[in-house]
Amino acid sequence: MKYFFETYGCEMNIAESAAVEQLFLSRGWTKAEAPEIANMVIINTCSVRGTAENRIFGRLGYYAGVKKIRHKEPGAKTRLEEMQGAVKFVEENGVVPFYVVLMGCMAERLLDTVKKDFPVIDFAVGTFGKYKFGQIIETVEKGGKAFDIEEEAEYTFPKISYEEEAFSTFVPIMHGCNNFCTYCIVPYVRGREVSRQADQILAEIDFLSGRGVKEITLLGQNVNAYRCKDAEAEGGELNFPKLLKKISNHLDKTNSSIKWIRFESSNPNDFSDELIDVVKNDKHVCHGFHIAAQHGNSEVLKRMNRKNTREEFIELTKKLRAAMPDVQLVTDLMVGFPGETEEQFEDILSFMEEIKFETAFMYYYNPREGTPAAKWPDQIDLAVKKERLQKVIDLQLKHTHQVMTSRIGQEIQVLADIVSRDDETELLGKTEQNERVAFKADKKLIGTFVKVKLTALNGNTFKGTLIQ
Repeated sequence: MKYFFETYGCEMNIAESAAVEQLFLSRGWTKAEAPEIANMVIINTCSVRGTAENRIFGRLGYYAGVKKIRHKEPGAKTRLEEMQGAVKFVEENGVVPFYVVLMGCMAERLLDTVKKDFPVIDFAVGTFGKYKFGQIIETVEKGGKAFDIEEEAEYTFPKISYEEEAFSTFVPIMHGCNNFCTYCIVPYVRGREVSRQADQILAEIDFLSGRGVKEITLLGQNVNAYRCKDAEAEGGELNFPKLLKKISNHLDKTNSSIKWIRFESSNPNDFSDELIDVVKNDKHVCHGFHIAAQHGNSEVLKRMNRKNTREEFIELTKKLRAAMPDVQLVTDLMVGFPGETEEQFEDILSFMEEIKFETAFMYYYNPREGTPAAKWPDQIDLAVKKERLQKVIDLQLKHTHQVMTSRIGQEIQVLADIVSRDDETELLGKTEQNERVAFKADKKLIGTFVKVKLTALNGNTFKGTLIQ
């Protein structure tokens, strides 16, 4: 039996796909080289922007054609070159059931209607329904019929979210969001914040260490809002800074293979002085942080229901850079929010000039059905949004080049993880700030930490020379 995943959206989706994949592997399934020859295709979806959902609609249409071929249904079209694999599969194997599973945020948002609107879908698995995947797999193994899935009342964390043979992997520690930003669909499809018990987190970390993992990224929609009861913690409660220290101490006590800890995504409102003190002094926590700003105008931030002002965000960056001169910051920036004036837009540009992020995820506002801002009357014209976005992109490209060029000549630690696709004599590695570095080295160094001198910049990838 063969499976195939298509995963869209955030790191949490990647982690959840990896967790479900562990179920397939435990039952002896293997990964298909192409979806057209799989027994089951799982599409893990995103609902943050309409463009993400539109892409999924297109993929469902494509798989409807594949399913007709695989089931030898009348009217099957094989004009697309990719579908020839499905034709060949049928010729060699006969009719073998082909199942399509839709999971993730889009499945959650459209759970009541999506199977009716897209009959190609056999199973629609919402955010709170993943516990049924074992039953889904068993049904497919027997060639059985699809069934509707009832969701659990609370989110259940997977025990393991490991990607096979990966040196870097994700560890979900909290789920959901309580902030209800006026543009964001996440609280409606992911639910309220729930934090994972520390003993479960440490158990997964021990498993990952046993597989030779070198770095982990602690995940949550609002990761630094983590808060959980813990009898060992002062006051009986573990917040995110205390969790970081607990994990770091555990790595040392167990002589773990894991040396680096990252976390994302961070809300600036929860990036406390206590957290800054921990990341400054802990040898395991990497000095690269993704902290979503969203905008550079305080009035727009207020309409977004963000809990910080422009000035507070700038003050946070100053604190981080004073504590860790080598820190690099990544952010999210949105243009064209309803009611955004030209002057307010210009505040994004001046905000960027003052902080100089190393990189940013930049996009224009996309109305999401079910959120307050989607109903507001003062929507910005699409042409204006695109024009403003291009100015933000152009400025960020300039800043990225400036910030990265300033790092040339530094000698830094790098985790070597893969062979370069462009040059087989080179390895690609990650810096503590999550940048990419290409350097000539023996393949036997893959999976180890090495010292590299940054010598040049090729696009957004450093070129380096191996020192040690």
